[in-house]
Amino acid sequence: MDEHGFREAARALSSLDHLDIRELEVLYKLERTSGLFYFQLADSIRNEEVAEALRRNGRGELGHASRIQQALTIKLGHPYEPSADMEGGYPLGAPPPVDAALLAAIMRGERAGDADYQRWASTEPDPEIARLLQINGREDSEHADRLTRASVLLDVRR
Repeated sequence: MDEHGFREAARALSSLDHLDIRELEVLYKLERTSGLFYFQLADSIRNEEVAEALRRNGRGELGHASRIQQALTIKLGHPYEPSADMEGGYPLGAPPPVDAALLAAIMRGERAGDADYQRWASTEPDPEIARLLQINGREDSEHADRLTRASVLLDVRR
């Protein structure tokens, strides 16, 4: 699986119907990166309400990574310990300006993430792993809803 960058890895995973060990590791790294990205965005904006929404989503993404770590532990049959590279995520450049267009694009990604998680859960033979995937998916939709509200807050403050 090509995991040279965040977008490439995300695209590769979204084309799959099932996740094995290697794919779950890539997903772990993606979720860590997403959490760090949300925190980076929150630190770059002066609107505290929007920043807090972004931080909440960031904490949620790190929770997703934790659930993927649990899934890996189940699949491996022993505790999964991510490397420092996995913990650090994919490289992030300077944060883009936070505006309604950016939040809409991220929102679409979160909705697509929910669909991906539900698809992966539907093909996962282990019921506990399937449950963890379903939770992550539902939370992606909650993140999208939070971004919608944050976008409204940005428009109101202009």
